[in-house]
Amino acid sequence: MSDHDWLEVSPPHEEKRASPNCRRERQSRYHVMLWNDDHHSNEYVIEILQQLFGHSAEKSLRLAKELDTCGRTTVLTTTMEHAELKQEQIHAYGVDARTSQCKASMSCTIEPED
Repeated sequence: MSDHDWLEVSPPHEEKRASPNCRRERQSRYHVMLWNDDHHSNEYVIEILQQLFGHSAEKSLRLAKELDTCGRTTVLTTTMEHAELKQEQIHAYGVDARTSQCKASMSCTIEPED
């Protein structure tokens, strides 16, 4: 037995390619919507957008203005699982201590992307 008999050489692996008929289905996407009310300050909205969604100050201000003007705004479009997580985080964020009339967290819904 030579010194090299213990070495086994494996044949190169063939590249596996997906069949043209096998496509990865794209998950449905959903909008996370914030709804305007008179019980939360713009500062609170901007804080949520920065803290929970990682939006920049500029984008947060733009979304807060849209919320105030239109009555609602889309803050994220994502998978259902991620949208549900973000909705829970908004609801768990709590009241706006800046206003005395605030008794609950912001209203948030999830809507399918068309």
